[in-house]
Amino acid sequence: MLRFLARRIFYGLLVLAGVTILVFSLFTILPGDPARMMMGQRADLASVETLRHELGLDRPAGVQFSGFINDVSPLSFHTLSDTESFFYLDPGKYGSPVRLLRWGEGQVMVLKAPYLRRSYQSQRPVSDILAGAFPMTLLLAGAAMLLATLLGLLLGVLAALFRDSWLDRLILFLSVLGMSLPSFFAAILMAWVFAFLLADLTGLSMVGSLYSVDDMGGGEYLSLRNLILPAITLGIRPLAIIVELTRSSLLEVFSQDYIRTAYAKGLSQTRVVFRHALRNALNPVLTAISGWFASLMAGAVFVEYVFDWKGVGVVIVDALEKYDFPVVMGAVLFIAVILVAVNILVDILYAWLDPRVRLQ
Repeated sequence: MLRFLARRIFYGLLVLAGVTILVFSLFTILPGDPARMMMGQRADLASVETLRHELGLDRPAGVQFSGFINDVSPLSFHTLSDTESFFYLDPGKYGSPVRLLRWGEGQVMVLKAPYLRRSYQSQRPVSDILAGAFPMTLLLAGAAMLLATLLGLLLGVLAALFRDSWLDRLILFLSVLGMSLPSFFAAILMAWVFAFLLADLTGLSMVGSLYSVDDMGGGEYLSLRNLILPAITLGIRPLAIIVELTRSSLLEVFSQDYIRTAYAKGLSQTRVVFRHALRNALNPVLTAISGWFASLMAGAVFVEYVFDWKGVGVVIVDALEKYDFPVVMGAVLFIAVILVAVNILVDILYAWLDPRVRLQ
């Protein structure tokens, strides 16, 4: 078990290393001068060059990449003496790291929280920006995935039990329709129909903020109904995938000998389906759920933008519009870490769901 876990973590670190290299390379070659954008077009050249030096933009690409890797890595190397060095252990950036090893003239190896640098526009730490937006995205993605999972498993079981019936065909038709709807189009359509045309009937709003403003001057108050439309919109595509996978996987399991043996022993259909068949049919469904959950957190950009949901998606869009590269780079790395962690967790859960799986 420990060997398996160590191997999966190692592969995950390789994936993160590849993502880090790709992200840095992509945003390094993009046009635009962040220092000029921060100072404004009327700033003098000396001020712009000073800011470029502070940001490290005047250094060679190799030095910038080494500094970026050193910043985002929990285990990093720094100097204590040279304050002009790109690798100076600045308390304002790194807080209070744990010093593990020291050698030479002020050279140290430390253990610290990953430093995602500061926003070019607001000068706030990127980690603080993401920490403020991530709970909203997590809430939205969690609600959408919970809805898609519960409803998808139920519809998938019904479609498998009533195979080739009108109910099965209707469920398959709706699932294909759900898979064919792009997120941005579904978000606009849902907002227009249920929050504009039928607003008086549904009582829903096109604004997906978790908090609403009291018109009588009472300030903000929690309004969970604003979560309904964004969660449904975001959950449509994973719902369709889960329905299809549950149906096909259950039909395959129904043909196994142990299912026929269970029926021969006199077990009820409910017990056979939910205790024996469904549990062994959940492996591909679980893979889809894990992948989609991580994808929802990364792909909620359109839904959050349409419904003005203050999550990571809105942060990414705003950062791209302003060429705020550290925010975009930090958000991409943050989402990659989530994806890797979810995949490792799913691999561990396989053994619990299916006794045929063994972690060697």
